[in-house]
Amino acid sequence: MSRARLDSVLVELAASRGNAAAMTGLSDMLQLRVRYSETDQMGTFYNSRALEWFECGRTELMRHRLRMSYAALEARGVFLPLVEAHLEFLGGARYDDLLEIASTVTVSGRAKLRFEVQILNAESRKPIVRGYTVHAFTDRQGKPVRPPAWFVEMLTEATANAGAAKA
Repeated sequence: MSRARLDSVLVELAASRGNAAAMTGLSDMLQLRVRYSETDQMGTFYNSRALEWFECGRTELMRHRLRMSYAALEARGVFLPLVEAHLEFLGGARYDDLLEIASTVTVSGRAKLRFEVQILNAESRKPIVRGYTVHAFTDRQGKPVRPPAWFVEMLTEATANAGAAKA
């Protein structure tokens, strides 16, 4: 894929963020239980755990929807360090509560991915945390890079497949 075509695809994907169908094109849901070690003295989850749960959702979205693990991505010399995070704490979660972590990935600019995350109590449906993380593409030395053509093609194909499955 040429650099011009790569830029064109990235611009199209980023522009599609205003389209609700595109926003939900690459989504995944993961369930996990609050472990005892994740709770604090007040009996609810400790606030820093939310970012760990965001990571679980992000990792599984990549594995399930892009068919690539973080380890495989890094083995190819591409890294996605966190550059921004926003969390809104909406409720508590206690030991052994079953959580649903819904994650959606969108392209943010030409060299970033944004993962929107909502965590609900799976049984009561009450919101626990919502927010997003933004990840820049870098090489092994941490230098910002544009996403490689093979990644853009993989993302484009996964988005198209998700759209076809909804139709």
